[in-house]
Amino acid sequence: MITIGHRIRELRVKVGMSQQRLAEILGVSRPTISQIENDERKIFADELIKLSEAFNISVDNLLNIEKSPLIILDEGKKKKKTSQMIRINVPQKNVDKFKEVLLYILNKIGSRPNVGETVIYKLLYFIDFDFYEKYEDQLIGATYIKNRFGPTPIEFQKIVERMIKKEEITKIENEYFKYPQTKYLPLRKADLSKLRANEIETIDDVLKKLSDMSATQISEYSHNDVPWLTTDDGKAIEYESVFYRTPEYSVREYA
Repeated sequence: MITIGHRIRELRVKVGMSQQRLAEILGVSRPTISQIENDERKIFADELIKLSEAFNISVDNLLNIEKSPLIILDEGKKKKKTSQMIRINVPQKNVDKFKEVLLYILNKIGSRPNVGETVIYKLLYFIDFDFYEKYEDQLIGATYIKNRFGPTPIEFQKIVERMIKKEEITKIENEYFKYPQTKYLPLRKADLSKLRANEIETIDDVLKKLSDMSATQISEYSHNDVPWLTTDDGKAIEYESVFYRTPEYSVREYA
């Protein structure tokens, strides 16, 4: 199986670049390049940009490990994002907003047979990260960790437990294609006064695009998003990494 490390090594060799030279470009040691190429170290978002510039290749093409490397020779091509654009922002939790967004989702699609807990996790992730990329502001602002099933909001279970006690939602253990499935159904409507127009628009866009996917499909889809790719297993996914998304996932027009 071709990995991102293998692809970086293949590109480096193709352009005739030494590990030492690539290390100087990234601002790391030569052994670190060896670790990256052997998939022993994660690649940070700003390093993806530097790698794409070093190889004259788009980040999208760099991450597309299923295809052969395509070297872009247009030296004058403008990059839509640079490492100088990184901003620091600590996501703020908003439990009330979390509850209303979840209720809005459940009222619209919660009864669909494919929509279980895993699908909801990924929908919340894309809603949060799409909104942040587009508006540079928090919608829910949940904390998502990286695990093998995709981004998981760590606040979800506690908030859901409170909502069940308050009889705002109900939890159902079910099966979907013979696999265990946890479903949540709403017991009240969402309070739309707590959601802004652009927040509802973002939620609707994500539901329209992704809510028909199965748990496996939406998990695999999330695995190719830059924020997930550039995070270590078990670590929190940084919101700032949305500004390095590939075109397939980006929801913002960049000059």
